Amino acid sequence: MNLFTETNLSPDILKAIGELGYESPTEIQKQTIPFILSDIRDLIALAQTGTGKTAAFSLPILDMIDDTSRKIQLLVLCPTRELCLQITKDIKNYSKYMKDIKTTAVYGGSSIMDQIRSLKDKPQIIVGTPGRVIDLINRKALDFSAIHWLVLDEADEMLSMGFKDELETILSETPETKQTFLFSATMSKEVERISKNYLTKPHRISVGSINEVKKNIKHEYYVIGYRQKKEALKRLIDSNPNQYSIIFCRTRMETQEVADFLMQNGYAADALHGDLSQAQRDTVMKKFRLKNIDILVATDVAARGLDVNSLTHVIHYSLPDDPEVFVHRSGRTGRAGKDGISIALIKPEESRKLKQIKSVTKIEMHEGKIPTGEDIIKAQVGGVFESLFEIHEDFFEFDDSLIPDLSAFTKEELAHKLLQFQLKDLALYYKDRHDLMDQKLSSRDDDGGSRRDRRDRDRDRGRDRDRDRGDRDRGGKPRRKNEDMVRFFFNLGKKDQLKKLDVLDIINKATSGKSKKRAEIGDIEILEKFSFFEVEKSFKDNVLSNIGSMKFKGKEMRAEVAN
Repeated sequence: MNLFTETNLSPDILKAIGELGYESPTEIQKQTIPFILSDIRDLIALAQTGTGKTAAFSLPILDMIDDTSRKIQLLVLCPTRELCLQITKDIKNYSKYMKDIKTTAVYGGSSIMDQIRSLKDKPQIIVGTPGRVIDLINRKALDFSAIHWLVLDEADEMLSMGFKDELETILSETPETKQTFLFSATMSKEVERISKNYLTKPHRISVGSINEVKKNIKHEYYVIGYRQKKEALKRLIDSNPNQYSIIFCRTRMETQEVADFLMQNGYAADALHGDLSQAQRDTVMKKFRLKNIDILVATDVAARGLDVNSLTHVIHYSLPDDPEVFVHRSGRTGRAGKDGISIALIKPEESRKLKQIKSVTKIEMHEGKIPTGEDIIKAQVGGVFESLFEIHEDFFEFDDSLIPDLSAFTKEELAHKLLQFQLKDLALYYKDRHDLMDQKLSSRDDDGGSRRDRRDRDRDRGRDRDRDRGDRDRGGKPRRKNEDMVRFFFNLGKKDQLKKLDVLDIINKATSGKSKKRAEIGDIEILEKFSFFEVEKSFKDNVLSNIGSMKFKGKEMRAEVAN
């Protein structure tokens, strides 16, 4: 089956997917579509995200569904709201010319009453997240007694997110005569247990084995100590210009810290994790899809359901415990026939975990050296010309007479001036910076890292945050904290022509009020792209509430309490 036209799918379905540009089925579709059309057995299908699983199960089911019945015939369970909406959108597109087929999405984070009202249309297909499906079962709004097919999509992730009990409750509400299809990127012990308990002698399809992810993905790793990790990340981003990437972290707190670090250093980045509200998550994901931000810092769970085909890089800021999760993350780049790069930041004490990933996955990884300032500028020069020579539409018109006479310059001189103008800030940043030292893996690290690294890591964590923010006096010694003062991060710096007198004036205006008392002002430190200042504690709220409504030379101002 090399073309969809060679399947037995109905003309209405073929017409719909033809308009979507579907011509040749993916490997998972080649194996799954004929099986579902002709076999009554349950199915376990192992395939990575982005391989076309939704079409693999929905196209044959749409071909067989009874459009004259107003009962629910297909239930698709998935882990996240985003994936739920994506699957629903896909199924509606596939059934575009099947006028009597209705599909409804049910998920948390939206009005349950609106979803109950939508169920009155009597859809034949329900796509839902486990928690919301349970809520609707308890309200007697969903009846699965007549379903023919149950799909567990991203089963491994649903279980890792703690939906085990919900899945078992939902499964118990469905008839034994149904056909169950379990789709998963990995085959964990919990997925295996669910399949043994709730699937009957399932047929297995495995596509895109764990080794195949490396075909068009280059894997690199860099060994760096804990205290240099953020600076190493910055250098790796700067040495890979024009990237569109996801940075994976282990915890919500780490995700937010890394995103804050990048944003404070002027990168178009944002965080995606479980502590955000649904509205915040939607906003971040929309910005990323529209490329209003080009770096997304995320946890593994939060990134599920975010299907983007044009990622250039995946960066593992922290290694996952499961080698298959490493593969799953890396597989988000290198899609649609494009090449991708997977970069891992490795602490010296993580040598054993790295060896395990390399052993299990058989991925060939190349150790790289943290780029020097010179390396970064060279890469950025190439990035400038790469962007310049892309096909751009004309956004505005102007008279060529406005262009001054450039005949006195050679093309090399003009290019030199362009690059000096474009890369000035970056060059100044790295001009006097020491290069980061690579930390070689050694046998002593197999037992958890060097003795000093283990002893000092937590103790130094707070001190290093201060160092990153230039929190030292002129003698190079750590600045003593004044308990009566609050230290603020301020979004303007030298590049905005900000001077200390300007900061004093801004603070005085922000803290002036009915009280005749003037705020005591502590240290003021102006850096290239942002600044820090200290203000008496009792004026903290005045600073936070007033500076945001002020402008400096036409620029928006923002202040927030520094860590």
